[in-house]
Amino acid sequence: MAIIADYQEEEQSNATCSGASALSKSQPHSFSANFDPSNPRDFLHKVFDFVAQTSDFFQKDTAVEEVVSAASAAKVKAAAKSAEKKRKEVEASKKEAAAVEKKKEEVEVSKEEATAVEKKKDQESTSVVPNIGNGLDLEKYSWTQTLQEVNVSVPVPTGTKSRFVICDIKKNHLKVGLKGQPPIIDGELYGSLKPDDCYWSIEDQNTISILLTKHNQMEWWKCVVKGDPEIDTQKVEPENSKLADLDPETRQTVEKMMFDQRQKSMGLPTSDELQKQEILKKFMNEHPEMDFSRAKIS
Repeated sequence: MAIIADYQEEEQSNATCSGASALSKSQPHSFSANFDPSNPRDFLHKVFDFVAQTSDFFQKDTAVEEVVSAASAAKVKAAAKSAEKKRKEVEASKKEAAAVEKKKEEVEVSKEEATAVEKKKDQESTSVVPNIGNGLDLEKYSWTQTLQEVNVSVPVPTGTKSRFVICDIKKNHLKVGLKGQPPIIDGELYGSLKPDDCYWSIEDQNTISILLTKHNQMEWWKCVVKGDPEIDTQKVEPENSKLADLDPETRQTVEKMMFDQRQKSMGLPTSDELQKQEILKKFMNEHPEMDFSRAKIS
Protein backbone atom coordinates (compact mmCIF):
# COMPACT_ATOMS: atom_id res chain seq x y z
CA MET A 1 0.00 0.00 0.00
CA ALA A 2 2.77 2.34 0.79
CA ILE A 3 4.44 1.54 -2.55
CA ILE A 4 1.30 2.43 -4.49
CA ALA A 5 0.91 5.65 -2.58
CA ASP A 6 4.48 6.63 -3.30
CA TYR A 7 3.98 5.86 -7.01
CA GLN A 8 0.83 7.96 -7.17
CA GLU A 9 2.55 10.85 -5.42
CA GLU A 10 5.47 10.60 -7.87
CA GLU A 11 3.09 10.60 -10.86
CA GLN A 12 1.25 13.58 -9.44
CA SER A 13 4.56 15.36 -8.87
CA ASN A 14 5.77 14.64 -12.45
CA ALA A 15 2.42 15.75 -13.86
CA THR A 16 2.62 18.94 -11.86
CA CYS A 17 6.15 19.69 -13.10
CA SER A 18 5.26 18.79 -16.66
CA GLY A 19 2.20 21.05 -16.55
CA ALA A 20 4.21 23.88 -15.05
CA SER A 21 6.85 23.46 -17.76
CA ALA A 22 4.24 23.53 -20.56
CA LEU A 23 2.51 26.50 -18.97
CA SER A 24 5.89 28.26 -18.65
CA LYS A 25 6.70 27.72 -22.34
CA SER A 26 3.27 28.94 -23.51
CA GLN A 27 3.57 32.21 -21.63
CA PRO A 28 5.45 35.30 -23.09
CA HIS A 29 8.94 35.96 -21.73
CA SER A 30 10.92 39.14 -21.55
CA PHE A 31 14.25 39.32 -23.35
CA SER A 32 16.95 41.86 -22.66
CA ALA A 33 20.42 42.12 -24.22
CA ASN A 34 22.82 44.77 -25.39
CA PHE A 35 23.47 45.01 -29.14
CA ASP A 36 26.94 45.88 -30.37
CA PRO A 37 26.77 46.83 -34.12
CA SER A 38 30.42 45.78 -34.49
CA ASN A 39 29.62 42.23 -33.25
CA PRO A 40 26.05 41.27 -34.26
CA ARG A 41 26.77 37.51 -34.07
CA ASP A 42 27.12 37.69 -30.29
CA PHE A 43 23.66 39.23 -30.10
CA LEU A 44 22.22 36.49 -32.35
CA HIS A 45 23.76 33.80 -30.14
CA LYS A 46 22.02 35.31 -27.15
CA VAL A 47 18.73 35.39 -29.06
CA PHE A 48 19.05 31.74 -30.11
CA ASP A 49 19.99 30.70 -26.55
CA PHE A 50 16.97 32.54 -25.21
CA VAL A 51 14.66 30.89 -27.76
CA ALA A 52 16.10 27.47 -26.96
CA GLN A 53 15.63 27.99 -23.23
CA THR A 54 12.12 29.37 -23.39
CA SER A 55 10.61 27.26 -26.21
CA ASP A 56 10.91 24.00 -28.14
CA PHE A 57 11.48 25.80 -31.45
CA PHE A 58 14.90 24.25 -32.08
CA GLN A 59 13.47 20.76 -31.51
CA LYS A 60 11.69 21.01 -34.85
CA ASP A 61 13.38 19.54 -37.92
CA THR A 62 12.69 22.73 -39.90
CA ALA A 63 14.16 25.08 -37.28
CA VAL A 64 17.39 25.77 -39.20
CA GLU A 65 15.52 26.31 -42.49
CA GLU A 66 13.12 28.71 -40.80
CA VAL A 67 16.01 30.68 -39.26
CA VAL A 68 17.80 30.85 -42.62
CA SER A 69 14.54 31.90 -44.30
CA ALA A 70 13.98 34.63 -41.71
CA ALA A 71 17.58 35.82 -42.17
CA SER A 72 17.15 35.89 -45.97
CA ALA A 73 13.91 37.85 -45.66
CA ALA A 74 15.60 40.30 -43.31
CA LYS A 75 18.49 40.67 -45.77
CA VAL A 76 16.10 41.35 -48.68
CA LYS A 77 14.16 43.83 -46.56
CA ALA A 78 17.38 45.61 -45.51
CA ALA A 79 18.57 45.73 -49.13
CA ALA A 80 15.22 47.18 -50.23
CA LYS A 81 15.33 49.73 -47.43
CA SER A 82 18.90 50.68 -48.36
CA ALA A 83 17.93 51.01 -52.05
CA GLU A 84 14.92 53.15 -51.14
CA LYS A 85 17.10 55.35 -48.94
CA LYS A 86 19.63 55.75 -51.74
CA ARG A 87 16.86 56.51 -54.25
CA LYS A 88 15.47 59.21 -51.97
CA GLU A 89 18.95 60.66 -51.47
CA VAL A 90 19.52 60.78 -55.25
CA GLU A 91 16.09 62.32 -55.76
CA ALA A 92 16.74 64.89 -53.03
CA SER A 93 20.15 65.63 -54.56
CA LYS A 94 18.54 66.16 -57.99
CA LYS A 95 15.88 68.42 -56.50
CA GLU A 96 18.54 70.39 -54.65
CA ALA A 97 20.63 70.71 -57.82
CA ALA A 98 17.54 71.79 -59.79
CA ALA A 99 16.68 74.35 -57.11
CA VAL A 100 20.24 75.69 -57.17
CA GLU A 101 20.16 75.89 -60.98
CA LYS A 102 16.78 77.60 -60.90
CA LYS A 103 18.04 80.06 -58.31
CA LYS A 104 21.10 80.67 -60.46
CA GLU A 105 18.92 81.31 -63.51
CA GLU A 106 16.73 83.67 -61.49
CA VAL A 107 19.82 85.52 -60.31
CA GLU A 108 21.11 85.75 -63.91
CA VAL A 109 17.72 87.02 -65.11
CA SER A 110 17.64 89.53 -62.26
CA LYS A 111 21.14 90.69 -63.18
CA GLU A 112 20.14 91.03 -66.84
CA GLU A 113 17.01 92.94 -65.91
CA ALA A 114 18.98 95.17 -63.54
CA THR A 115 21.58 95.74 -66.25
CA ALA A 116 18.86 96.58 -68.77
CA VAL A 117 17.21 99.00 -66.33
CA GLU A 118 20.58 100.57 -65.51
CA LYS A 119 21.41 100.86 -69.19
CA LYS A 120 18.06 102.47 -69.87
CA LYS A 121 18.63 104.91 -67.01
CA ASP A 122 22.06 105.75 -68.39
CA GLN A 123 20.59 106.35 -71.82
CA GLU A 124 17.85 108.51 -70.34
CA SER A 125 20.35 110.45 -68.26
CA THR A 126 22.61 111.08 -71.27
CA SER A 127 19.70 111.91 -73.60
CA VAL A 128 18.19 115.38 -73.34
CA VAL A 129 15.05 117.05 -74.62
CA PRO A 130 15.66 118.56 -78.08
CA ASN A 131 15.45 122.30 -78.68
CA ILE A 132 12.64 123.91 -80.66
CA GLY A 133 14.39 122.87 -83.88
CA ASN A 134 14.61 119.20 -82.83
CA GLY A 135 18.35 119.57 -82.25
CA LEU A 136 20.50 120.82 -79.38
CA ASP A 137 22.25 124.00 -78.21
CA LEU A 138 25.82 123.19 -77.21
CA GLU A 139 28.65 125.31 -75.87
CA LYS A 140 30.57 125.58 -79.17
CA TYR A 141 27.72 125.18 -81.65
CA SER A 142 24.00 124.54 -82.00
CA TRP A 143 22.05 122.47 -84.47
CA THR A 144 18.53 121.80 -85.69
CA GLN A 145 17.11 119.21 -88.03
CA THR A 146 14.31 118.01 -90.22
CA LEU A 147 14.06 114.49 -91.57
CA GLN A 148 15.96 115.59 -94.67
CA GLU A 149 18.55 118.07 -93.35
CA VAL A 150 20.71 119.13 -90.44
CA ASN A 151 21.54 122.81 -89.90
CA VAL A 152 24.64 123.58 -87.82
CA SER A 153 25.42 127.08 -86.50
CA VAL A 154 28.96 127.74 -85.24
CA PRO A 155 29.62 131.15 -83.57
CA VAL A 156 32.90 132.81 -84.60
CA PRO A 157 34.48 136.22 -83.85
CA THR A 158 32.71 139.14 -85.52
CA GLY A 159 34.30 140.09 -88.83
CA THR A 160 35.40 136.56 -89.68
CA LYS A 161 35.89 136.12 -93.44
CA SER A 162 35.20 132.92 -95.34
CA ARG A 163 38.90 132.58 -96.27
CA PHE A 164 39.73 132.07 -92.60
CA VAL A 165 37.23 129.23 -92.28
CA ILE A 166 37.99 125.52 -92.53
CA CYS A 167 34.85 123.50 -93.32
CA ASP A 168 35.55 119.99 -94.58
CA ILE A 169 32.35 118.05 -95.24
CA LYS A 170 32.67 114.36 -96.08
CA LYS A 171 30.16 111.54 -96.26
CA ASN A 172 30.74 110.41 -92.67
CA HIS A 173 32.95 113.13 -91.19
CA LEU A 174 32.75 116.83 -90.44
CA LYS A 175 35.55 119.23 -89.57
CA VAL A 176 34.86 122.92 -88.83
CA GLY A 177 37.15 125.61 -87.43
CA LEU A 178 39.33 128.63 -88.11
CA LYS A 179 42.76 128.50 -89.65
CA GLY A 180 45.59 128.39 -87.16
CA GLN A 181 43.26 127.32 -84.32
CA PRO A 182 42.06 123.93 -82.96
CA PRO A 183 38.95 122.59 -84.74
CA ILE A 184 35.61 123.55 -83.25
CA ILE A 185 33.95 120.38 -84.65
CA ASP A 186 35.97 117.37 -85.72
CA GLY A 187 34.50 113.89 -85.67
CA GLU A 188 32.45 111.09 -87.20
CA LEU A 189 28.91 112.08 -88.12
CA TYR A 190 25.89 110.38 -86.56
CA GLY A 191 24.67 109.43 -90.03
CA SER A 192 25.99 109.55 -93.56
CA LEU A 193 25.50 112.57 -95.86
CA LYS A 194 25.12 113.49 -99.50
CA PRO A 195 28.30 115.62 -99.72
CA ASP A 196 27.36 117.19 -103.06
CA ASP A 197 24.17 118.57 -101.48
CA CYS A 198 25.90 120.09 -98.44
CA TYR A 199 26.85 123.78 -98.16
CA TRP A 200 28.28 126.30 -95.73
CA SER A 201 28.42 130.08 -95.53
CA ILE A 202 29.23 132.99 -93.20
CA GLU A 203 26.16 134.76 -91.81
CA ASP A 204 26.36 138.25 -90.28
CA GLN A 205 30.15 137.83 -90.22
CA ASN A 206 29.88 136.02 -86.87
CA THR A 207 28.35 132.61 -87.58
CA ILE A 208 29.33 129.67 -89.78
CA SER A 209 26.08 128.23 -91.10
CA ILE A 210 26.30 124.66 -92.41
CA LEU A 211 23.60 122.75 -94.28
CA LEU A 212 24.01 118.96 -94.17
CA THR A 213 21.76 116.83 -96.37
CA LYS A 214 21.06 113.42 -94.86
CA HIS A 215 21.55 110.30 -96.92
CA ASN A 216 18.76 108.53 -95.02
CA GLN A 217 15.95 111.06 -95.00
CA MET A 218 13.65 108.97 -92.83
CA GLU A 219 15.77 109.12 -89.67
CA TRP A 220 16.10 111.57 -86.79
CA TRP A 221 19.67 112.19 -85.67
CA LYS A 222 20.50 112.06 -81.97
CA CYS A 223 23.60 114.22 -82.41
CA VAL A 224 25.71 115.74 -85.16
CA VAL A 225 29.06 114.21 -84.17
CA LYS A 226 29.31 110.92 -82.32
CA GLY A 227 30.44 111.41 -78.74
CA ASP A 228 28.58 114.69 -78.29
CA PRO A 229 25.47 114.90 -76.06
CA GLU A 230 22.46 113.15 -77.59
CA ILE A 231 18.81 114.15 -77.74
CA ASP A 232 15.86 111.89 -77.00
CA THR A 233 14.46 111.31 -80.49
CA GLN A 234 11.19 110.06 -79.01
CA LYS A 235 10.56 113.65 -77.95
CA VAL A 236 11.12 115.10 -81.42
CA GLU A 237 8.02 117.05 -82.50
CA PRO A 238 7.82 117.92 -86.21
CA GLU A 239 5.65 120.94 -86.91
CA ASN A 240 2.34 120.18 -88.60
CA SER A 241 2.92 123.00 -91.04
CA LYS A 242 6.12 121.31 -92.17
CA LEU A 243 4.30 118.00 -92.55
CA ALA A 244 1.77 119.68 -94.78
CA ASP A 245 4.58 120.75 -97.09
CA LEU A 246 5.72 117.18 -97.64
CA ASP A 247 4.56 114.98 -100.49
CA PRO A 248 1.87 112.40 -99.52
CA GLU A 249 4.26 109.43 -99.43
CA THR A 250 6.86 111.19 -97.27
CA ARG A 251 4.20 112.63 -94.99
CA GLN A 252 2.71 109.18 -94.50
CA THR A 253 6.15 107.84 -93.58
CA VAL A 254 6.75 110.68 -91.10
CA GLU A 255 3.35 110.22 -89.47
CA LYS A 256 4.06 106.48 -89.18
CA MET A 257 7.39 107.24 -87.46
CA MET A 258 5.71 109.65 -85.05
CA PHE A 259 3.02 107.08 -84.25
CA ASP A 260 5.64 104.36 -83.63
CA GLN A 261 7.62 106.68 -81.34
CA ARG A 262 4.52 107.43 -79.25
CA GLN A 263 3.66 103.73 -79.05
CA LYS A 264 7.19 102.78 -77.94
CA SER A 265 7.23 105.50 -75.29
CA MET A 266 4.02 104.00 -73.85
CA GLY A 267 5.25 100.41 -74.15
CA LEU A 268 2.68 99.62 -76.87
CA PRO A 269 3.14 97.76 -80.20
CA THR A 270 4.30 99.73 -83.24
CA SER A 271 2.37 99.92 -86.50
CA ASP A 272 4.38 97.04 -87.96
CA GLU A 273 3.74 94.89 -84.88
CA LEU A 274 0.03 95.72 -84.98
CA GLN A 275 -0.07 94.71 -88.64
CA LYS A 276 1.64 91.39 -87.87
CA GLN A 277 -0.85 90.74 -85.05
CA GLU A 278 -3.75 91.43 -87.40
CA ILE A 279 -2.32 89.05 -90.02
CA LEU A 280 -1.83 86.32 -87.39
CA LYS A 281 -5.35 86.84 -86.04
CA LYS A 282 -6.81 86.53 -89.54
CA PHE A 283 -4.78 83.38 -90.19
CA MET A 284 -5.92 81.87 -86.88
CA ASN A 285 -9.56 82.51 -87.77
CA GLU A 286 -9.06 80.84 -91.14
CA HIS A 287 -7.36 77.78 -89.56
CA PRO A 288 -9.15 76.95 -86.29
CA GLU A 289 -7.82 73.37 -86.43
CA MET A 290 -4.24 74.55 -85.80
CA ASP A 291 -2.67 75.17 -82.39
CA PHE A 292 -1.32 78.73 -82.03
CA SER A 293 -0.71 78.64 -78.26
CA ARG A 294 3.04 78.92 -78.79
CA ALA A 295 2.96 81.30 -81.71
CA LYS A 296 5.31 84.28 -81.36
CA ILE A 297 5.43 87.49 -83.33
CA SER A 298 8.93 88.66 -84.21
